[in-house]
Amino acid sequence: MGPKKAAEQFAVRCANAERYRVTLYGSLAATGKGHLTDVAILDVLEKIAPTEIIWKADTVLPYHPNGMLFEGLKGDEVVDKWLIFSVGGGALANEESQESPKQEIYAMNTIEEIKAHCQREGKTYWEYVEDCEGKEIWDYLDKVWTVMCETIQRGLNNDGVLPGGLKVARKASTYYVKSQSYTGSLASRARIYAYALAVAEENASGGVVVTAPTCGSCGVLPAVIYHMATSREFLRIRILRALATAGLFGNVVKTNSSISGAEVGCQGEIGVACAMAAAAACQLFGGTPSQIEYAAEMGLEHHLGLTCDPVCGLVQVPCIERNAVAAARAFDANTYATLSDGQHLVTFDKVVRVMKETGLDLPSLYRETSEGGLAKRYHEC
Repeated sequence: MGPKKAAEQFAVRCANAERYRVTLYGSLAATGKGHLTDVAILDVLEKIAPTEIIWKADTVLPYHPNGMLFEGLKGDEVVDKWLIFSVGGGALANEESQESPKQEIYAMNTIEEIKAHCQREGKTYWEYVEDCEGKEIWDYLDKVWTVMCETIQRGLNNDGVLPGGLKVARKASTYYVKSQSYTGSLASRARIYAYALAVAEENASGGVVVTAPTCGSCGVLPAVIYHMATSREFLRIRILRALATAGLFGNVVKTNSSISGAEVGCQGEIGVACAMAAAAACQLFGGTPSQIEYAAEMGLEHHLGLTCDPVCGLVQVPCIERNAVAAARAFDANTYATLSDGQHLVTFDKVVRVMKETGLDLPSLYRETSEGGLAKRYHEC
């Protein structure tokens, strides 16, 4: 998503080029083919002029591992160039944009501050979101929820082998069919798996998904909320409020740490998705602000240190299974927090800080380069 957005922006600023040259650096180059990065860029620029993609996986630029250099050429002369970075969840940034003033949507950037504010005002997290974003946020979240549901339905009804060469078969429909034969907690768990698999498999095949917070972790939050929406009689507005709370927790992580697997490993993707889903579920179950924060804290804390080592650079192994397991873990974190009084030793904000420190301490082999871990052991591409 980030590379496609970047290509679209560069196409506007350099529309008269005779040809384009795009150099991908670091993690973006190492896993770019598996992530369809070149396809996304060429889909935009090739419609305007011939485009060359250069892969430089061994070159990691200082600002972020996901670097892209866009160049517009006339003959052999570079008439325009733009260095930009894909920093996770479809967002773009560079040193120039980082230093420029930006509008602050949320006046408070930590859950500790926001929770204290909510407790003083007798409000919950979704009300804080509405206060900051305005009532138009509900129309946006309504669209988000519609897309999430459509993705799950497509995923449940699609069969076959996923593209990319690993010959991974879709499993969502099988898990869902089997869930119909079970009762109680086993049926519930099987459906959560099925919904998460449905979304993750759609992502792996290039389908339309909601970044929550990223494409690689897009199955966790929809699976948890869809399961609760279809198994209980929640009004749609309550689902949207849960999504607002989930987005708030994800935004706090993105502001104070990172949601980029290339920067902090999979803890920043699956871990954050689990925290967002746990917070949303706890709110739907009537949790207090402290219980919701506790659920999110557990969701992230128990993914600390999780590496990002996709086999062949594809968002399939171990990514798809991780979505399913993290969705179930989010549900468990909600249950644990709901049974408690909300009091706990380690706060969500502290875990966010530790997650950033842990991510920076991880060797680059384990941060979306496909050079370490599982990716190093399997070469069936």
